[in-house]
Order: sequence, then structure tokens, then C-alpha cells
Amino acid sequence: MGNLTNKVAIITGGAASIGRDISRELHAQGARVVIAARTAEKGNRLADELGAGALYVQTDITDDAQLENLIARAVNEFGGLDIVVNNACSYDDDGAQTDRQTWLSTINTSAISAAILGEMARPYLAKNKGCIVNIGSVSGAFPHIGRWAYPVAKATLRHLSKTQAVEYAADNIRVNMAVLGHIWSDPFEGLTQDNRAHADAVSSPLNLMGRVANGSEVASVAAFLASDAASYMTGAEVAVDGGYSAMGPEGHEPLMPQLMSLAE
Repeated sequence: MGNLTNKVAIITGGAASIGRDISRELHAQGARVVIAARTAEKGNRLADELGAGALYVQTDITDDAQLENLIARAVNEFGGLDIVVNNACSYDDDGAQTDRQTWLSTINTSAISAAILGEMARPYLAKNKGCIVNIGSVSGAFPHIGRWAYPVAKATLRHLSKTQAVEYAADNIRVNMAVLGHIWSDPFEGLTQDNRAHADAVSSPLNLMGRVANGSEVASVAAFLASDAASYMTGAEVAVDGGYSAMGPEGHEPLMPQLMSLAE
């Protein structure tokens, strides 16, 4: 028996990359998973892989009617709703030159849709004392040169998580955020031409673990936050960043020996 046995979970962006790993982990822990994604081929493939207790619903999360259909399908198929994982996001970003449409689309996908879906799911989550798990990023707390829209969208999601936690406490709905660092995912694969060793090398100075994370390492934290084992946690930000946010500007190389090296 898993920690999520008989729970019903919606995972947005749940058919690919980190979202796929979250869908797999929640299902492995006994949840009935509703995979929300735009790409039918990926969604159906994952639902077929997982088998019983998995449902794919083609969903554009920026369309309210499709969000309503997503919740209705989950409730009709599995009898209720316990967990919403807001994982889907947009990586579109041209830094300071980002045009208005990209700004609006990025924030709409990454934060506004999470707010709308959470509110639509609220009565069902309240009935079951359910929870929301938002998938955030260190980008929501730290600026990154050359990137504007994505970090601002993640900062918006970060504040939304706190707002939801405060607002939904009256309904016994917990809301927590997993704050991700460098994860081996579709963007990293694409940027490195699927070179994991190169990704690890570039990431190493920026975290204490010396590597990027596997998607499964994110999924296990998301599953914990969704479970009753986290029953006294709400409004929390759980860092899944290999120590990225713990480091100061000096990184993890000692300063004193570097200062002294000139005298040698």
C-alpha cells in the first residue's frame, strides 16, 4: 500500500519530463492519476503505460472550459479529487526583449492557470481535505541574466502559493511548493543536445551536490507533499535544488585559500 492509495490526483503538464515522473510516482504510490497535457500522443502513451488508475485528458490549461472539463473527467472517472499538482509552465523568454504576448502567455500558463484551476478544484479538495502542490523554481527567488518572463512567472506562482495557503486553510486544504533547482528535464536535454555529463559540469559550481537532479527526485518530494505524511505542512517552500539556495555569492569553494594563493 502506497502513501497515496485511493487518492485522486490531477497533474498538469503530466505527460512529459518532470510531470511524467510525478505522474509515475503518484501512481506507484497508489493514487489514481489524471494526466493533463496538450499532446495527445504523449498523454495516451503514459496512460497506457501506467494502466488501471490512469486517465489522460487533453487539456490546454489556459482555457477555462478545458479546466472545467479536466475536473469533471477526474470526478466522474474516479469519484472525487484529492490532489492538484500545478506542474505545467512556459519556458518562453527573450530576456529584456520579451514581447508583450510572450509575457502574457508565460505568466498565464505558469501562474494564472494554477490560480484558476485551484479555485475550480477548491470545493472538491475541501470535501476531501485535499491539497495543492505547486512546482516552483529557484528562478522565482533569484534573478537570472538573460531571462525575465520565466523568473517573474515563477515569482508570481511563489506568491500565489502563499496566498492559496492562507485563503484555503479555512477549507482544510493544504498548499505547498516544491522549489526546483537544476533538473534533468526537456529544457536541459534540448540545450545540451542530451549531454547529461555537460549539464552536470555546468551546474556543479551552482549547487552543493555537484550535478543536476533526476526528475524522479522531484517526484518523490511532490508525492510526500501530497501525502498525509505532510499533514501539518502548508504554505511551505521545500527546496529541491541541491543546495543552490543555501549558497552565498562565494559558492562552495573556500575563499581564504584563494586569497592566500598569491603569496605562494
